[in-house]
Amino acid sequence: MKQKTGQKVQIGLLLLPGILIFGFFTLYPIAKLFVMSFFKWDFGSMFSQEFIGLGNYKEVLSDPYFQTAFVNSIVYTLVTVPAQMLLGLLIAMLINNITRFSIGYRVAYYLPVITSWVIASLVFKYVFNTEGLLNYFLTNVIHLTSQNVRWLDSRWGGMSVAMLLGIWKGIGWNMVVFLAALQTVPKDLYESAALDGAGTLQKFFYVTIPSIKGTILFALVMLTIGGFNVFTSIKMITDGNPGHKTESVLTWMYYKAFSTGKFGYSAALSFIIAIVLAILAVIQFRMMDHNKLE
Repeated sequence: MKQKTGQKVQIGLLLLPGILIFGFFTLYPIAKLFVMSFFKWDFGSMFSQEFIGLGNYKEVLSDPYFQTAFVNSIVYTLVTVPAQMLLGLLIAMLINNITRFSIGYRVAYYLPVITSWVIASLVFKYVFNTEGLLNYFLTNVIHLTSQNVRWLDSRWGGMSVAMLLGIWKGIGWNMVVFLAALQTVPKDLYESAALDGAGTLQKFFYVTIPSIKGTILFALVMLTIGGFNVFTSIKMITDGNPGHKTESVLTWMYYKAFSTGKFGYSAALSFIIAIVLAILAVIQFRMMDHNKLE
């Protein structure tokens, strides 16, 4: 008993620093943020907070700018997530079936993933700017138009550029994840399917997809969370312009917190998004339930 007690004490002492760091830098900020969401907490009331209950939550949900940002985030997720997964899976299947230069292809497709979001966003902004590279190519090289196209001066123009960047950055990650999953699929399954007369599409839908359904679920949940957390590309490319029409939920939260000083509003917004993501994750898990995919 003394030996077991001593071992537990040693384990506890070893875990204590990590637990303290996790509690101080993760659990405490979350708890503090939750408390802030029920108070009028801004620059003007930093030291005399007023409890307003669900007032911040009501203000967020009734704010038309938040509604615009929320729709933008939904559209961004609905466009980028399927595109990343489909293209990533397609490339993974192509690489999985080749033997020469496969490592080179993996590196080439993964390079955008490790590229800085800030640098990539600035490059895309330069390309799609009114006086940017794309307009120069269209007007001076192929003479397709005589006037520069204002790609970033409209809501869906700016969002389209950000979505294009998101897809370009995410294909490599999906490729690596799906390639690892494809390499675990037993070859016997494909051979058995071929003996039964299954074609390429039948093998894909009845062998490949069921065999990697766990990976598909993982990628779907992670990419959905990432889609709603889009920040850097929107901030660097459009900064919410024109007129806050290209804001995402995170860029709008950042603006309300650090430009207007409404920290209570931003805290309530963060928990609303957390609840939405939790609900989406539960729905996705239920849709991809093991029994439903059998």
